[in-house]
Amino acid sequence: MSKVFGSGNTACAMAVKDADVDFVAAYPITPQTAVAEKIAAYIAQGIMDANYLPVESEHSAASAIAAASAVGARVFTATASQGLLYMHEILHYAAGGRLPLVMANVNRAVNMPWCLYADHQDAVSQRDTGWIQLFAASNQEIYDSILLAFKVAEEVQIPVMINYDGFLVSHSMMPFETLDENKIKEYLPPYDPSWRLHPQWGGTFGNVTFSEQYVPYRESLTRDVKRAGELIIRCAREFEELTGRWHGGYFDVYRPEDASFFLLSMGSMGKEMELAVDLLRQEGIPAAGLRLRVFCPFPKEELSALLPTGTNLLVFDRNLVYGSAAGVLLQESRAALYDRRDEIRIAGISVGLGGEDLPASLLADKAREMIQEVKK
Repeated sequence: MSKVFGSGNTACAMAVKDADVDFVAAYPITPQTAVAEKIAAYIAQGIMDANYLPVESEHSAASAIAAASAVGARVFTATASQGLLYMHEILHYAAGGRLPLVMANVNRAVNMPWCLYADHQDAVSQRDTGWIQLFAASNQEIYDSILLAFKVAEEVQIPVMINYDGFLVSHSMMPFETLDENKIKEYLPPYDPSWRLHPQWGGTFGNVTFSEQYVPYRESLTRDVKRAGELIIRCAREFEELTGRWHGGYFDVYRPEDASFFLLSMGSMGKEMELAVDLLRQEGIPAAGLRLRVFCPFPKEELSALLPTGTNLLVFDRNLVYGSAAGVLLQESRAALYDRRDEIRIAGISVGLGGEDLPASLLADKAREMIQEVKK
């Protein structure tokens, strides 16, 4: 292992290099650009053996890595915000084609108006494309999750998106550890696809179907996305056995002992939420933190299992569902806990949009407001 002091984008690029990726295509967009620049530099310097394709748009980047994956390459791209939205068509294509792409999405608010800072509207708007989505909150978690993503994607043949907050994590300097080549190959062997296109073998990909073929194919994708949660846990356990590092639970749980109020969030807010929980505990409020790591598939059963009867779930969304209360996490949580609606009270709020600062004191204030709401 080697210790590095660098940004979240550096951790991402180093993990891609260490994962022995064959092909990368990317288009620059703030705050992701440094990921593509670093990977291009690694390849130009000869310390990463891969092909790099600079393209004219994010749609082209997604199309290029989808094509490379279909011929058997291990592939990667990175984007953010409007770039992810521009890829939307190809995200459906990749998941439907069962292509094990891995992408880093550096979360950034979407326009209009223009905003360069973090929220999660970009990622949650791609919830129904069929991609597995993970959220990381530290540079170490980014590095480890990229390696995990390739292992999961290639085993279940479904693309994986790693999300982390723009500037708040992407540009923050933190220490993290990389793995040596032998350990990486033990965890993530060279990619050996079960199928691939080849000009001498014939065959087609993505052809026209009738409903008799289309329906069971889409249903199989639904089943496999759902079972991907268990695969993520298993692969994370293997990573822990190899490295001693654990980033694999559906949730990162903080101070759950005797808790009556569970504060649910994603991304860097989840780390700040730990400080908010400490503030509330100092006041005698039995609070706990739940940082969601696996957004897709949403861990419905696991969320229910974490919440004892009579407790309260306070949901902090960094996105909006227009025309509804708060955001996607609140909607998903209410659906997951519908059968326990008489046992668990739920309240939600949207905060941190467009990079709004979220100090622990503000999060604690919002929690107190929601506590009064659920007590009514």
